[in-house]
Amino acid sequence: MANVAVYNMEGKEVGTLELNDAVFGVDVNEHLVHMAVVAQLANKRQGTQKAKTRSEVSGGGRKPWRQKGTGHARQGSTRAPQWKGGGMVFAPTPRDYTIRLNKKEKRAALKSALTSRVNENKFIVVDEIKFDEIKTKKFVNVMNNLKVSKALVVLDEGSTNAAISARNIPDVKTAAVNTINVYDILKYNTVVATKAAVANIEEVYA
Repeated sequence: MANVAVYNMEGKEVGTLELNDAVFGVDVNEHLVHMAVVAQLANKRQGTQKAKTRSEVSGGGRKPWRQKGTGHARQGSTRAPQWKGGGMVFAPTPRDYTIRLNKKEKRAALKSALTSRVNENKFIVVDEIKFDEIKTKKFVNVMNNLKVSKALVVLDEGSTNAAISARNIPDVKTAAVNTINVYDILKYNTVVATKAAVANIEEVYA
């Protein structure tokens, strides 16, 4: 089992924590991680883009000039793609971009992403992150104490003030245990989690 240091909000080491290998020590399946990221980004797409083909653009019913004898190239409609105001060739139409992974694949991908962060020493555990008031400056100070810049911060229940305090920090995103995903874990340089959040992750995904 991997052991990681536990820090307080001042950035001082206050102990160690043994991580569960069933979640943080699995074999990293890069293919599943890739599939999970592709699926997540694809599922964000609205799929509402639309352009008109030559059959949908209004007008162009009349042949612009006779077939032969004008010196021009032959034309059948002023709404053909080569004309200004004409239709588009292979125009995009609304479609569903959804990619579905089954539950086992999703869980395996998430475990692989978490394990990769532990292996790279980019997983930091904090004993707790709790504020008496909503104060962005305090959250920035905690990140500076931990020497972390671009981070995904996984908070436990009851950390509402901390979550709201982090909203205006550009390179920090907070997440609850039930909202963490592969894309965010990989997008941010470091994953910071409270001890309670780690215990909750192990309980849910082990």
